[in-house]
Amino acid sequence: MAQFSVNPQRFDPYKNFKFRVKWDGRYVAGISKVSALKRTTEVVEHREGGDPSTGRKSPGRSKFEAITLDRGVTHDTEFEKWANKVWHFGAGLGAEVSLKDFRKDIILEVYNEAGQLALAYKIYRCWVSEYQSLPDLDANANAVAIQHIKLENEGWERDQAVAEPSEPTFTDPA
Repeated sequence: MAQFSVNPQRFDPYKNFKFRVKWDGRYVAGISKVSALKRTTEVVEHREGGDPSTGRKSPGRSKFEAITLDRGVTHDTEFEKWANKVWHFGAGLGAEVSLKDFRKDIILEVYNEAGQLALAYKIYRCWVSEYQSLPDLDANANAVAIQHIKLENEGWERDQAVAEPSEPTFTDPA
């Protein structure tokens, strides 16, 4: 049986350009792109000894792909500070980096066209495995300088507490 939406007037899927990312209880400024949330489960193939011509399949380990966050280069140092918790220039003998708090849980929020929160995902135990502070610079280009971080994670789930919003109705001001 088909499940019906709480908002029966909404037929269109949500767009991919209205989103925000939050960590440490704050929204991170300027994020322009988030890669897909992807989970893959390995397939374990086996067969029964009495039936050599037919194989069987069952689920094995699941893994979660890394997530990349892109944003324009500004004076905001949030990406750099988080990346430096894993590696810091000059961190030699006696100046090692502490891995005490290098993991963060983050929240990815998706909004509808009216700016209402429609979906949210909790992404667990993230840490920075790659940091690009500046892109290739080109004096002949006409582009925004983008920095990115790659976040390893140990899983994600949809936040079921976020209910489908009742979208507002357009009223003609005339």
